Amino acid sequence: MFTNDRRQVERTGRYGTSRLQYLQEVVTQFQSTTSEESKEKIVANLANFAYDPYNYTYLRQLNVVELFLDCITEPNEKLVEFGVGGICNCCPDPANAAIVTKSGGIPLVIQCLSSPVRNTVNYAIGSLYYLCNTSNKEEIMKPEVVDIMKRYAAAEGASVSFSNLAKAFLDKHVSENELGDNSVGLLLDETVY
Repeated sequence: MFTNDRRQVERTGRYGTSRLQYLQEVVTQFQSTTSEESKEKIVANLANFAYDPYNYTYLRQLNVVELFLDCITEPNEKLVEFGVGGICNCCPDPANAAIVTKSGGIPLVIQCLSSPVRNTVNYAIGSLYYLCNTSNKEEIMKPEVVDIMKRYAAAEGASVSFSNLAKAFLDKHVSENELGDNSVGLLLDETVY
């Protein structure tokens, strides 16, 4: 459920911790821990906060969008998964999407399309769906990205979620002319995942 100021006051009470203060404490925990498992849990927690527009300003203030991008560069697949999940959750907001783009995050998200972790791929497709706009379309709509989206769109038998997300991406960002004579449903016979 999305939060608003009134609901937040009801939940925290007069002496409760403000959302900004709580998120600051969570970010500080992430920065101070050396435990990979703790980092995974913290980033997953932050990614859950990233879906609610109420938190977007706080996440930007605390550089959490950049923290998510940093996680995508880690060798730990869980950190990558939760990092790109956080990006996916917060990038419907244009200000957050702009941070991802300006911070060089698009190639990092594109790299996640080839992850062996299903959730990571789903989050990457969803992120690119929201990130792609007229200012960065050229960077995202490279032939190799369009090709993998076509393959995912055609892979209903292997993963309905990949297929549905990729079809939505192609419907929104690729014109009928760019798709060519191949309809999305008839693109490839090979299984992607």
